[in-house]
Amino acid sequence: MIEAAVKLGIKKIVIASSETTYGICFSDGKTNPHALPLEEDYDVDPMDSYGLSKVVNEKTARSFQRRSGFDIYALRIGNVIEPHEYAELFPYYFKNPEVRCRNTFCYIDARDLGQIVDLCLKKDDLGFQIFNAGNDHNGAIIPSKELAEQFFSGVPITRVLGEHEALFSNRKIREVLGFRELHNWQKYVKM
Repeated sequence: MIEAAVKLGIKKIVIASSETTYGICFSDGKTNPHALPLEEDYDVDPMDSYGLSKVVNEKTARSFQRRSGFDIYALRIGNVIEPHEYAELFPYYFKNPEVRCRNTFCYIDARDLGQIVDLCLKKDDLGFQIFNAGNDHNGAIIPSKELAEQFFSGVPITRVLGEHEALFSNRKIREVLGFRELHNWQKYVKM
């Protein structure tokens, strides 16, 4: 698809990558990240075929960007949540936070993901870029520092985190694309 888009002269290409590139989600057994928060410069090392296929897709996109000079952006999409799923899923997640450990507690509201894609389409001249596509906060009620200590004991924290700042960092999309979260779980889940 990327090759076809380049051959057709499409100068802006946005591809779907995944949180699985970080090697935690579908790992064989429990796997800790090398460091937190997860940011785009992380040395991705999945041990599963799905995560590896996303890493290969990112490398392929990068090579086509080098060849064409077009803008190609890869979105490492977190766990997509549709509006009706907040009431259905999040109360269970809060009572059983361990079930979200493999996603590093990340989520992206489907509507906010749409905003991110739109921002990518409007932002030019970035060449090849990878962006984590996740919401500002963890999909958990436990503060970030406690989540890291409880579920990723001994993993280095590379910078100061906000109280509930996502361990799957979206800092780059906020700073580079101007993303502003519109759909935080707190708007939709009664506590």
